Amino acid sequence: MGNFSKVSVAKDARTELHDLLSLTGAEISINNLPAGTGVPFIHSHKNNEEIYAILSGKGKAVVDGETIELAAGDWIRIAPAGQRQFFAADDEAVSFICIQVKENSLGCYTKEDALLHDEKE
Repeated sequence: MGNFSKVSVAKDARTELHDLLSLTGAEISINNLPAGTGVPFIHSHKNNEEIYAILSGKGKAVVDGETIELAAGDWIRIAPAGQRQFFAADDEAVSFICIQVKENSLGCYTKEDALLHDEKE
């Protein structure tokens, strides 16, 4: 298990994976808001952008006072300085993943970062 970590999570209100998976370059949380509820605070970040993936349900994000309607399948990226708050719809819960990474830290990705190895049977 030296080169990977695996964990199963329950459908709790919020699960942070940083410690559970020994993450070193990101924080990932799984969030479940019941219908009619919301995150009870507005926040921004010093260095980290956040990428949200809406897994199921519907709701809204309020970013710098602007309301953005969200539904399953939507993705949204918010810059560190963006003041944000999330809400489930009045009649439907919302589940989402939040990926938090340092803004402008990605040097290369996908094919540029890959090392190809010969497959052996």
